[in-house]
Formats: sequence, C-alpha cells, structure tokens
Amino acid sequence: MANTPHGGTLKDLLARDAPKQQSLLAEVSKLPSLILTDRQLCDLELILNGGFSPLEGFLNQKDYEGVVEKMRLASGLLWPIPVTLDVSKSEIDTKKIVPRQRVALLDPRDYQPLAILTVDDVYRPDKKKEATLVYGADDSAHPAVNYLHNIAKEFNVGGSLEAVQSPSHYDYVSNRYNPSELRSHFKKLQWTRVVAFQTRNPMHRAHRELTVRAARKLKAHLLIHPVVGLTKPGDIDHYTRVRVYKALMPKYPNGMAELSLLPLAMRMGGPREALWHSLIRKNHGVTHFIIGRDHAGPGKNSQGVDFYGPYDAQYLVEKYKSEIGIEIIPFQMVTYCPDSDEYRPIDEIPKGIKTLDISGTELRRRLKVGAPIPEWFSYPEVVQVLRQSHPPRNKQGFTIFFTGLHASGKNAIARALQISLNQESSRSVSLLASENVRAELSSELGFSKRDRDINIARQAFVAGELTRAGAAAIVAPIAPYADARNAARKTIEQYGGFYLVHISTPLEECIKRDRDGIYERAKRGEIKEFTGLDAPYEAPVNADLTFDITKQSVSQAVHEIILALEQDGYVGSS
Repeated sequence: MANTPHGGTLKDLLARDAPKQQSLLAEVSKLPSLILTDRQLCDLELILNGGFSPLEGFLNQKDYEGVVEKMRLASGLLWPIPVTLDVSKSEIDTKKIVPRQRVALLDPRDYQPLAILTVDDVYRPDKKKEATLVYGADDSAHPAVNYLHNIAKEFNVGGSLEAVQSPSHYDYVSNRYNPSELRSHFKKLQWTRVVAFQTRNPMHRAHRELTVRAARKLKAHLLIHPVVGLTKPGDIDHYTRVRVYKALMPKYPNGMAELSLLPLAMRMGGPREALWHSLIRKNHGVTHFIIGRDHAGPGKNSQGVDFYGPYDAQYLVEKYKSEIGIEIIPFQMVTYCPDSDEYRPIDEIPKGIKTLDISGTELRRRLKVGAPIPEWFSYPEVVQVLRQSHPPRNKQGFTIFFTGLHASGKNAIARALQISLNQESSRSVSLLASENVRAELSSELGFSKRDRDINIARQAFVAGELTRAGAAAIVAPIAPYADARNAARKTIEQYGGFYLVHISTPLEECIKRDRDGIYERAKRGEIKEFTGLDAPYEAPVNADLTFDITKQSVSQAVHEIILALEQDGYVGSS
C-alpha cells in the first residue's frame, strides 16, 4: 500500500477542481493576471498536483512566519521550506492585489492560465531572518539566499489556489508521474515497499550499486526520482541527465526499478531541504527515502567553509522521523575494489584493501580532454550520453573576441584568422565583422555607452550561440568598456572557449592607418563620441593575448592565436 500523504489527504487540486474547469477558464479573462517566474512555476505545479500536500496555495504571512521560525504551518503540521509567491510593489499597485482579490496565474512559457489565486494577504517578508533560520546564514554565496536578496521581489502574496490546468511538458512525458499517477502505478505493479533515490547529477555504477543494496536490504522496489526543475547553478542540464538515467535503467534487475521525474525547484537548503524532500516523496506514495551525505548542500560559504556538515541533513531528518511518516535510509558510500571487481561500502572494507574512485572534477577533466573513462566507474551507454553532451575540446566551439581602436589592425587579423581556421576545416567558422554587425544587428544604435554596451551584448549572444553549436566565432568590435567585455566573456564561456585578444596599436598609428578618414571626421566634429578622441577606451587588464601591429605582423598574431588554441586542445588534436 502506498504511504499516507503528509497531513492525511493528498491535496490534488487538479482532480478536485476538474468539474469547474470551464467556469474557471471563463473567469480568467476577467481577472488581473501574474506571469510566474520559473521557480514559481515549479512550485505551483507541485501545489496543484499534491506534491506539496498539505499546501493548497502559497503561504500567507502566518504560515510563512511559522515555517521560517518553527518549521510548522499555522495548523501545526511540519513544513520546513517557505513556498511563497513573490511580487513587486508595481505589480501590487497595477493589478490591485489586495485581500479577497482573485488573480490568474499564467505560465511564463505560453501565457496559458494555470490557476486562480484568492488573495489572503500581502506582506513584506523578513529576508534576513528567512536566510538565517531557513538556510543557516545570511550569505549570498548560498544560491537560495542570493535568490532572496537579488532575484525575489519585495513582497509575498499568500492565498489559496483553484486549479485550471497543469503546466504542459514536451520532454520525457512518459516519465513524468504526478503523485496520484505514481500511487496508481505502484498499485498496478503491486509495489508495497518503495525506496526513493533523489539525485540532481548523472548516475554511475556506484549509484546503481548503493540503490540495489538499499532495495535488497529492505526487500523493496526502487524509485529513481531525480529533480528536473531548478537545481544548483552549474549543474548538468536535465536533458543530459535524463538520457543518462534512461540508459542506466536496464542495468537494474527486471521489475526492480522505475524512473519518475520531479519538477521541483531546489533551494539547496541542506538539512531543511532533506526534510522537505522526505515529505514530498511521502506524498508520492514512497515508503522509504535515501538521504545522502551533504544532501542538497550548496557547497562553500563566502569564507570557503561548507554551509552544512556532511551529516547535518541525516541528523535533522532522524530527529523528526516519527512525525514525517517515511523511513529514512542513510546513504552508504560505496567504492570500487579492483582485486575483487566489486563495489563495497567504505565502512566494510578491511584496512589495506586497494580501492579506486574517480571524483567529479576528474570525470569532468576526462570528458573535456577525451580521456578514457573505465567501465568499472560507469557504463559505456552512460559515458556515450555524457560525451555527446560534453564533447572533448577539439569538438567544442570557441570565440576569439578582438578589442581595439578603429584602424588598429584587428579587422585584418580577424580576417586572416578566419582563413587560417577555415583551412583546418575541423569546424564551421563565422566572422562577425564590425561593419556587418552595425548594419545587420545594431543599425538603430548610436555610440553612447549604453548603445555600445547593447551592441556588444548582441554580438556576445550570437557568438555564444555559435560557440554552443560547436563553431568558431570571431568577433571584432572596438568594445571600449571593460564591463561589457566581461559580460560578453560570461555569456560565451559557459558554452566553450573564450579568448580576449587586445590589439594595442597606439592611437597615433591608428590615425595614420585610417584609410577611411574616420578620425579626421571625428576631429572636425562630424562624428560624436568617437573612441580614442572624445570617448574613452578602457584597455583590458585581463586579455588572453595582446598584439601591437607596429611590433607584430598579421601572420605572427594569427600564428600565436592558433598556438593558444592548440595548447588548450581546440585545434590540432584528433
């Protein structure tokens, strides 16, 4: 039998409100509306389908304060994480959001109405208090605290929800079970004892071994229940992870395990989040839940110390085990013993026995450089998926971002570099020449700092997309401002290589080399805010390469850029 939901009843608002869906849809057009954020969308989905039972809406002030201070709703039920609907002062004023007002909540992807909120109250949360009590410190190095202070709006709106429809999904639909569906699935399979495994990372042989050991010990079945909503910034995308999970599932004995995806927006809240995850799994009908070492930990704080101890999550969940109604299984670290060709729990390995492991950092290095990943660590099918999403350097894209004064020689070097890279023919090469960009992308922009920054941001976006697609992008703007260049680096290097190349040719030489007479026109006042004359050029302090055309030839500059690319593995390696 599936586990009893938290609070005794599954709050499936979609099923409850299905009979009045048409009347709710008709009402939506007459109501003010709010477009949800990505986090709010994840939270709303789990409120509507009962994953957040006993919640039937976003927390009002009384519930919010109880959760923050005591981990309890006003009803007295345990609930460790605030689930709130944040809004701005302008939204409150323009939408006239006041108690008893009804507000339609819209999907940010297609503006479809998902629910109607009846407002209980509007309140300003104590964000410092929330950060300290819920997440352990008011430190913006914590993703949830950073979200509180820098992304979340200044007010919360509390109130009850009526479900119009669930958010639409177009990926892995067959693996997306809501709590009611999962409970029915367990009943169909005649599963009575189910142990859930939470993950936001790819799974390898060690994960398969520890989950099988847990199932064997409990004489239970397995639910692989990964988070596919919002996870820690920098995590591997959920598309890649789900392909990994699907490749791994056949490695379990037939009938032992099922895969279901959880659209949760994680807070990386450590101990409180572990308790939250336990209640969410209970609502999905699970009877046992594996709590790992440093479960939902965000890493290190601004002083370089871990936010939470490695077993803080297990300690907190253990404290409330009689109340949460789900059995907790402490995560057993396992490691590979090559002499016996098996995985064993670390605490069961005799002293002197040889063990092997590959850290996450080492795995990323091997993927990056194309180094072998042994089969004792991961299955070939899993490695193949990871290599497709994380190709080695010689298959990745990169951007060469030139910066320098007009007529400094950057355009000549950029064109010569394009020819040289085309000669190698290992990837597509695109040159975003400044004159073409101005004509095609930024024709309406002038030369104020704001317009220049917009121009660079547009070029960075295009170069980033080319880089993500595995191409080589060459960008050659003047880019006089350091903050715009730094923003371009941040935009692009998440997808591949980024090299800032400063062409430092002196202004006097640039004026001599100016065949178009642009500098002379600027001196006569025909062109305003011209870089180098009446507008500043902030020379880079973080350039990867620097060339002065009076000291180095075009061919020498191209050669040195190619050498840098070869050293980092982008060219010249098979």
